Amino acid sequence: MYKTLKKIIPFIFFQKINNEDLIILLPKNLRFSLLCLKKHINYQFSLLSYIAGVDLLGCKYRFCVVYDLLSLSFNIRLRIKLFITEVNTIPSVTDIYVNSNWWEREVWDLFGIYFENHPDLRRILTDYGFEGYPMRKDFPLYGYTELRYDESKKQIVVESVELSQNFRLFEFEMPWQ
Repeated sequence: MYKTLKKIIPFIFFQKINNEDLIILLPKNLRFSLLCLKKHINYQFSLLSYIAGVDLLGCKYRFCVVYDLLSLSFNIRLRIKLFITEVNTIPSVTDIYVNSNWWEREVWDLFGIYFENHPDLRRILTDYGFEGYPMRKDFPLYGYTELRYDESKKQIVVESVELSQNFRLFEFEMPWQ
């Protein structure tokens, strides 16, 4: 697959892991690459299984976004990774894979990774008034606010969390690398 992919897709890196192929792309090449992989007669990656975000706190590129494609015609998988900083954006692929709409919203909601030209980029898992992005490694363990039912007022109240977050220690040296 490497030799044929190399001719049509401008990837940076290719690796075969456990009979699955992995490529690393630049964000600017994502749309073209996904369109080729979906429409090309030799690949036909018609199914986008998922899009996931990974927080790599302490690395040059803070986030990794992973796309997992499946070709039902050839029974092969392809994993695509993009590495971006906190200020970079990724082009939306909702017009190529319709189901990416919800996956992109989830990554936006949990990591704060912005998808350009997304038709409806709003929170999907957290409340609309939620502050921050809970899957980021620097997000406080207890969050910023607490919702509780106040028996005397007979309503739900929102209060600031007043717990010390100083005990968190980030290890940037990963022993398994």
